[in-house]
Amino acid sequence: MSQPPTGPLSRRAALRAVAAGAVLAAALSSVPAGASATSAAAPTAAGSAMAAAPIGFASVNALGQNGTTGGAGGRTVTVTDADSFLEYIDSKETLIIRVAGTIEISSKQGVRPNKTIIGVGTSGHITGGGLDFYRSYNVIVRNIRFTDAEDDAVNVGQQSHHIWIDHNTFSGAVDGSIDVVRGADYVTVSWNHFDHADKSMLISHSDGASGTDVGHLKVTIHHNFFDNSRQRHPRIRFGEPVHVLNNYFLGNELYGVASTENAGVVVEGNYFQDVPHPLYSASGYADSGPGRAVQRNNIFVNSGTPETAGTVVEPRTFYAYTVDAPSGVPASVRSGAGIGAQWSTL
Repeated sequence: MSQPPTGPLSRRAALRAVAAGAVLAAALSSVPAGASATSAAAPTAAGSAMAAAPIGFASVNALGQNGTTGGAGGRTVTVTDADSFLEYIDSKETLIIRVAGTIEISSKQGVRPNKTIIGVGTSGHITGGGLDFYRSYNVIVRNIRFTDAEDDAVNVGQQSHHIWIDHNTFSGAVDGSIDVVRGADYVTVSWNHFDHADKSMLISHSDGASGTDVGHLKVTIHHNFFDNSRQRHPRIRFGEPVHVLNNYFLGNELYGVASTENAGVVVEGNYFQDVPHPLYSASGYADSGPGRAVQRNNIFVNSGTPETAGTVVEPRTFYAYTVDAPSGVPASVRSGAGIGAQWSTL
């Protein structure tokens, strides 16, 4: 198991974060004809600014990768068609890939390491298929609308690590919006809008996957809007710790979070509204055995009682973080999650 960080970011790491923020700002600020210049600029009236780097597990120095910088330092290219998009995500080059307009693909398409995939303004749209990470690393996926994927919209699998999925909007996937499976690690999922999705997020694909997944699947899930999505926010097997922080759960028909197969999840600072089963753990879920869960500082409005069990490795073992007051989460997440101009400083 990789060792947690032992001190603050080095000067070199801090400089990388500043550089990544500058590159990201440049990627968003150049808007093609037909796109909205207002929607591509930041900060906005909401008072937020673009994040230069993730918080949570995608920020951790581990597995030979010090944080997640994506395509920083590489060329910036703009794609408007599927052929160019598929060529660039399959390139071995470090790249910032700006998506302008609708890209229609099929199945799940592989993304090689050291890429930033970022929508321009509100125009970036991937439909029909999704993105697949197979032994990939250091990738940022940001400001993209994903619709109607025939399988998963984003699949982080096969020992991929340091993946940051930020400020995207997901709807209509036949299977999951986001899966983190098969030994993947050091993933942050932040400020996304799961818009009436069915299966929002799966961490570990099978009760039989302990051989690949125990000791891995460390994921931070913060400031996401689970907007009348039905289930898997997330459903977890084996991973520890999974950190579910400052999310807004609204009208989730089946359940909020499910910890199963001895997974360990910390659920804190969230706002649950109209969620009949906010948290499963001790009883397992469906055919999966029980997991472990700690919940603290959450708000439950017209929602059921969370089920907790056991102890969990603390996320602070790996990274520092600040918990927003849960009472303010619905307003901040509604205004800041998903595609567009509302960017968070977290």
